[in-house]
Amino acid sequence: MPKPPTFPTLYDELKTVSISFLKRHDYLKPYQWKNGTMNWSRNGNNTGSISIRVNTQPKNPYIELDYKSNDTPINYRVQLVSARSNLGKGIVWYFICPHTGKRCRKLYLADTYFYHRSAFRGCMYEKQTQSKKIRYLDKTFGVYFRADKLFEQLYKKHLKKQYAGKPTKKYLKLTQQIKKAESIPYHEIERALIL
Repeated sequence: MPKPPTFPTLYDELKTVSISFLKRHDYLKPYQWKNGTMNWSRNGNNTGSISIRVNTQPKNPYIELDYKSNDTPINYRVQLVSARSNLGKGIVWYFICPHTGKRCRKLYLADTYFYHRSAFRGCMYEKQTQSKKIRYLDKTFGVYFRADKLFEQLYKKHLKKQYAGKPTKKYLKLTQQIKKAESIPYHEIERALIL
């Protein structure tokens, strides 16, 4: 009798709370209390929401998470810590995972609580589940299939193309990737897909 297939939980599909989200929405300004809601969606459909309260007072900063898991109300705090940026550009915030005690910038919800990714067994990133052939094709020709998104980013309203008379690193990277995509002959892509 064959072994039944097992499908790992993918980090890419889990709900997350990230420092970048908090920073983008002004939750991490110093000396403040701020309440709000985080919403998740997939393909335009709402998949969940969570109430958050962030305290950035110097004594014991934290984020309080309030949500339901399997109709059970869950409420707990995750400690926040800050450190000086090694680039000399202010401070950098981190979560302290309530399960592992690790410092991290993203927490994942794989079961009931938001934890650092190392707290979960059997989870993988989608790229880790791909076959060698798919990874090879993505590495070799992936930029060709992402060309539409690259053009979209290149012509975004707020993209800085130059700074102090020189092209920005982001602009240069986008133009190099677009040139690489345009230089791939279509017959090579067809041949690779057949193999």
